[in-house]
Amino acid sequence: MVLPVSAAAQAYPAPAKLNLDLRITGRRADGYHELESIFCLIDLCDTVYIALRDDGQILLHTPIKGVPPETDLTYRAAAALQPFSDGRNGADIWLEKRIPMGGGLGGGSSDAATVLMVLNKLWRCALTQQQLMNIGLQLGADVPFFIFGKNAFAKGIGEQLTELDIPQQWYVVVKPPVHISTAVIFSHERLTRNSEPSIIPSFQSLQPFRNDMQAVVFQEYSEVSAAYSALEKFGKTLMTGSGACLFAAFNSQEEAVSVFERISKIYEAYCIRGLTLHPLQI
Repeated sequence: MVLPVSAAAQAYPAPAKLNLDLRITGRRADGYHELESIFCLIDLCDTVYIALRDDGQILLHTPIKGVPPETDLTYRAAAALQPFSDGRNGADIWLEKRIPMGGGLGGGSSDAATVLMVLNKLWRCALTQQQLMNIGLQLGADVPFFIFGKNAFAKGIGEQLTELDIPQQWYVVVKPPVHISTAVIFSHERLTRNSEPSIIPSFQSLQPFRNDMQAVVFQEYSEVSAAYSALEKFGKTLMTGSGACLFAAFNSQEEAVSVFERISKIYEAYCIRGLTLHPLQI
């Protein structure tokens, strides 16, 4: 299906991410969790189409059924940036989704980050990257990472970012047929919250990678556990974020394609390469 987009609109990429490692080191007084994670950009992208308006209106032309456009992260991102621009600046926004929703791949956050970065230039707001990250944090904990635009070691609730060198890898990502409630997992009585903080993190020093949420998700969602067992036959498998997506890393495209061709007969799956930079920074 071809998305009906205005001829005046330009297309901009919004890549997904994987949590190659995720550890919960504590729980804050406000209920949020202290995390440590390795965020890796991957070449699975939504496309955000944007056309400028001069009447101050923000219009999202592709709302999710049953969800008011004003609550969508792309709309909220534009609205949050608008006070820093000329009052007449507005935007028409279309969103073409490829990143599966509710999978722990950060699609909604990435869409919002792309809107912030693009409109910051088109509206000539002249905000710094850090200022955009601060706005993004108000929208969601993953948004600052996509504005940061590089693979990173993350601390805090995910907003304290340090660039991290990650070897070029290919990934097979599997999406089990279930939606995970992040709130349920974070509040689960069996969730461990006492991982030791890292001192000098690196891609090598943090191995073997793990995800502290994975065991709880497997207990509560048998579909994720079953998909894990299927993918684990082909290589070391982990869950990303709070799920439901699972991934296995490979050193070559050939290995990844071979696994993808087999697992995609059973599950919704993707064969994708890792990125070193956000496409908007290239």
